[in-house]
Amino acid sequence: MNGVINIYKEKGYTSHDVVAKLRGILKQKKIGHTGTLDPDAEGVLPVCLGNATKLCDILTDKNKTYEAVLLLGVETDTEDISGTIINQRKVTVSNEEVEKVIYSFIGTYNQIPPMYSALKVNGKKLYELAREGIVIERKPREVEIFHIEILEINLPRVRFTVSCSKGTYIRTLCKDIGEALGCGGCMEQLLRRKVSVFTLENAYTLSQVEQLKKEDNIDTIITSVPDLFPNYRKIVMKEDYNRFLYNGNPFFPFNTQSSQIIGQEDVLVYDSNQVFLGIYRWDEKKKQYAPVKMFLEGR
Repeated sequence: MNGVINIYKEKGYTSHDVVAKLRGILKQKKIGHTGTLDPDAEGVLPVCLGNATKLCDILTDKNKTYEAVLLLGVETDTEDISGTIINQRKVTVSNEEVEKVIYSFIGTYNQIPPMYSALKVNGKKLYELAREGIVIERKPREVEIFHIEILEINLPRVRFTVSCSKGTYIRTLCKDIGEALGCGGCMEQLLRRKVSVFTLENAYTLSQVEQLKKEDNIDTIITSVPDLFPNYRKIVMKEDYNRFLYNGNPFFPFNTQSSQIIGQEDVLVYDSNQVFLGIYRWDEKKKQYAPVKMFLEGR
């Protein structure tokens, strides 16, 4: 099976657990997830099957939307409620102050990744160091908060949705909001609502996937690679150039059935028989399209 299944990751599972269970359900080894969700978090987790595992890095880079609950007045070592409480303070801020501070995070800001994260330093994951009681200095990384909507303020809790760039830690955003308010804070709940074209509304639990597999209807929930890129233009090759593409070669516009197609964006490339081959990108210097990802079976 090749393509992507939109899994609803339930609480208690790690992203690795989801992949392991899917391997058993689908009887297929080549499976990979597209971005870690903490065990206590839930929601959208696109999982790639077969040759679609080549897309894991692309989908990991996509913008994401979350729904979170911020608990003010409580600070933990993991920056979420599952960690050890290291400080508690009285919450005296008003709803208006909370709104003002939260909305001030819209835009770019430098975020320091949490110690309890899968980022590697000198080949070792930060959370492994943290479990050994080792805290090291982390360099701040620029992240972007595209949109925030406050859904409910019931102090000391604030529920909000946030759309953000790759690499953004919502736990850390909650901590930073708490610090800006002067009372501290941590993330109490997290629900991932959207990754690329995948939304909460069309996500399936592992038990639902297992049932569909038993009913031989699993194909109905697998999204093909081309369907993941609805805004990419489709390019079809001339028959006499098929064999060159099968070997992963670049091509010129005159090798296609529409020789006027030239652009800066990535495109979906098919052979003359309408078989999807891969994603290509225009090389302005060489005036040709070069492969970014190839999906031809056997490659």
